[in-house]
Amino acid sequence: MASTADDTNGRRRRRPRSGPTSEVTARADEGFDPGEAAGPVDGTRWLNGDELAAWLANSAIMISLPAALDARMQREAQLTFFEYMVLSVLSEQPDRTMQMSALAARTAASLSRLSHVVGRLEKRELLTRKRIPGSGRRTTATLTEAGYDVVAAAAPGHVAAVREYLIDDLGPQELAVLRRIGAAVDAAIKRGRPDAGAAASPPVDGAVDGQTPTIHPASQPPADTLIVTSRGPAAQEPDQP
Repeated sequence: MASTADDTNGRRRRRPRSGPTSEVTARADEGFDPGEAAGPVDGTRWLNGDELAAWLANSAIMISLPAALDARMQREAQLTFFEYMVLSVLSEQPDRTMQMSALAARTAASLSRLSHVVGRLEKRELLTRKRIPGSGRRTTATLTEAGYDVVAAAAPGHVAAVREYLIDDLGPQELAVLRRIGAAVDAAIKRGRPDAGAAASPPVDGAVDGQTPTIHPASQPPADTLIVTSRGPAAQEPDQP
């Protein structure tokens, strides 16, 4: 939103803001008290004080947490967080193989982004790609033994980071609320994506209606599961080379 002011000729002109405009600032410009209850203002349902505080508090989960996990993963395992997600999802499969389109859906990534990252992992011999015979351009990705060793070595450190940054500071009731919030947000996002149902992967163990994240391992990982990833939208931060 930009404010207006009279120029020297008495005409109204737009004056750009310096810095971001929040819901509170926008409402104040329209003459509204930030403490008022939310309601439609020119078609916009502004956030009230409690709603805005909740939204800003959760920005730490959406922005700061992925960045912290990524930095720690790169420091400890020489992988980006997204690279770890790709490898760990493949490690869940019985044959450690997955079609690229399904892998993109599972990691909430575009095919172009996934292809770029998979190409980088392929050069490190952590996975291989293979064209599927027949019509269309279908390709599978397969985790190699070297890739499995890398993700197996990285998993304990990643679980420790998840515990340190999120889990261990929450009590059982807070964890239950967090789980319900995650399921509600995931469902809302999927309602806004007409193709989400077709692209979504099957429910995983521990999920509620196939919507909540699965976090493995809790203490001793299942032999075929080394994943600590979310099935919801992932932060689309650029991957570091």
